[in-house]
Amino acid sequence: MNSLNPWLVGVGLNSILLIVAWIIPKKLLTPAGLFHALVLGVLIWGTLGWQGYIVVMFYFLVGSFITRIGMAQKEAQGIAEKRSGARGPENVWGSALTGALCALGVWVTSSGILPTSQNQYPTPVTLLLLGYVASFSTKLSDTCASEVGKAYGKSTFLITTLQPVPRGTEGAVSLEGTLAGAIASLAQALLGWGVGLIDLLGVLWCVVAAFIATNLESVIGATLQSRFTWLTNEVVNILNTLIGASTAIFCAWIWANIIA
Repeated sequence: MNSLNPWLVGVGLNSILLIVAWIIPKKLLTPAGLFHALVLGVLIWGTLGWQGYIVVMFYFLVGSFITRIGMAQKEAQGIAEKRSGARGPENVWGSALTGALCALGVWVTSSGILPTSQNQYPTPVTLLLLGYVASFSTKLSDTCASEVGKAYGKSTFLITTLQPVPRGTEGAVSLEGTLAGAIASLAQALLGWGVGLIDLLGVLWCVVAAFIATNLESVIGATLQSRFTWLTNEVVNILNTLIGASTAIFCAWIWANIIA
C-alpha cells in the first residue's frame, strides 16, 4: 500500500489542479492538453515525488508566462505560438517526453526511493535525475530564447550563415534570446539543485547541455525542418530535450570517470 501512496497523492493533487485550470478564464492548456498534463503530473509525482513535480511545474509556469510576452506584437507579425500560447497534448509531450522517460527510469532503477546524497555520483539513478533536470533546463532555455528573441531581439541572425533574417525565422538566433535562454536554464537547474535532485556540478552540466542543445535545435530548424514534413516543432522539441539530457549525462560521466 505504501508504494501506491505517491500515485494516489498524484491523482488527487492533479485532479484538483485540473479543475482549477478548467475554471480560470486565462487558459494555459487546451481541454485535451489538460488531460495529458494530468497524466504527466501523476507520472512525475508517482516517480519523483514533490521534488520532480516542482521542477516540471516551474518549467510549465515560467514557459507559459514567457510565451505570452509580447503576444499581440508576435501575433500581428504572424510569429506567435498557435492558440495564443495555450498548450495542447503535442506541446505537453514534445516538452516533457524525455523528462518523463528519465523519471520512469529513476523509478524502475531505484524502486521508487530517491538517493539522499549525491556522494555516490554517478550512479544510474543520479545520472537519470541529472537527465531529468537537464531536459527541462534545455526546454525552458529554448522557450525563453525563442520567445524573448521574437519579442525583443534587435538583430536576429540565421545560426548557420550568420546572415540577418526576420524575427521568428526557423533557426534564427539573437543576443537577447541567447542571454534569456542561458538565464532560464540556470534558474531551472538551480531549482533542481535546491530540491536535491542534482548537485552543484550538475547545475553546470545542465547549463552547458542546454546551451549546446538549444543551438543544435536552431541548426536543425535552419537546415532540416523545412525538408521533412515529419520534423514538426514537437518532434524537434523532443530531439532538443533528448540532446540536452544526453549531453548533461555524458558530461557528468566523463568528468567522474576520466577527468576526476
